[in-house]
Amino acid sequence: MSGHVRGSGAYRRLLIALFFAGIATFAQLYSPQAVLPQIAVAYDVGATTAALAVSAATLGLAAAVIPWSIVADRIGRVPAMAAGLITATLVGALAPLSADIVTLLALRAVEGVALGAIPAIALAYLSEEVDARHVATAAGSYIAGTTVGGLAGRAGSGWMGDAFGWHAGMWAISALCAASAIAFLSLVPRARGFVAGRHRAVAGPSIAERMRANLRSPVQLALYAQGFLLMGAFVAVYNYLGFHLTGPPFLLTASLVTSLFLAYLAGTVSSPWAGVLASRIGRLQVLLAAIGVMILGAVIMAVPVVPVIVVGLLIFTAGFFAAHAVASGWAPAVARPRARAQASSLYYLGYYAGSSLFGWCLGFVFAAAGWEWFIAAVVAMALIGAALAFAALRSPGSEVTRPR
Repeated sequence: MSGHVRGSGAYRRLLIALFFAGIATFAQLYSPQAVLPQIAVAYDVGATTAALAVSAATLGLAAAVIPWSIVADRIGRVPAMAAGLITATLVGALAPLSADIVTLLALRAVEGVALGAIPAIALAYLSEEVDARHVATAAGSYIAGTTVGGLAGRAGSGWMGDAFGWHAGMWAISALCAASAIAFLSLVPRARGFVAGRHRAVAGPSIAERMRANLRSPVQLALYAQGFLLMGAFVAVYNYLGFHLTGPPFLLTASLVTSLFLAYLAGTVSSPWAGVLASRIGRLQVLLAAIGVMILGAVIMAVPVVPVIVVGLLIFTAGFFAAHAVASGWAPAVARPRARAQASSLYYLGYYAGSSLFGWCLGFVFAAAGWEWFIAAVVAMALIGAALAFAALRSPGSEVTRPR
């Protein structure tokens, strides 16, 4: 059965539905990030411990993406995504009621497990439902939706938190995510490319075999490394930038620092643009160029002048989301048809493992050596990602979208 073609009503509904799923997922995932300084004060903990409010959720998500891909193979893509969103929204509303930091981190971890359904499944669902000619472009549009979610979660909680406290900020995002989940459920088209009952009746490779097939592929491993390194660098920058700018010599207010999260809009523009360019000139060229843009932005952010830091943040953010749009859509596109969900899940396992690990541990670099050495670590991670991509993703087969 052919997939939805660009311009059709079902294609538009699918992208709009996944756009809302991205908002519901990523707004919740990152809602504490803008209020981390307030959380640190409320629970009397340091910056690195407060940052675990983000890392606990991303770690839970990383642990859950593979189990969610198995669930999706059994009950279907759309029901699995719906179950994850509903559960996460309910748990997210409880998190601000936490009496201590340990309870907050535990609830955030559970929330992350539930949120794992969307990144584990969305791109596999997209690659199965959209015509192969339009997968890269559609993936870029989906990633654009995730940037809006990330921006809404950070900026919304930050502004509300500055006015009414961090609890109100996170509850406001829970309400937004509930509305977005309803929109997703109302719009998402019924799956045609994958039907759980039909596929169970056909003999095929086991989950373990599908995982091994992806883990033995140098192309897949290089793509997973992109998620691990680039996302780790990206989340670390956004975790500690607020601490950097609210401290001396800048001493910016919390509201002003929150406004910097508007830099996410650069990713909303760059991700679909990267998807279109990847379809036209090749994924590897766009991926390497995007990493180069990330590095340029990071270097600019080392200059201790607020307007220059803002420019660097915009460039860095645009480069990251362009790279992520290419790499995340590439993994399921070149996987074996029956192993697409696992390919996407493994990418996001690396992606959120990097977020959890580096979003936490680079805080020690920031605390011990300062912002300049922190930026040097970020640049080094991006360079390693580029080197791995150049070494492993140049084979002709790595650019081919496998038949449906």
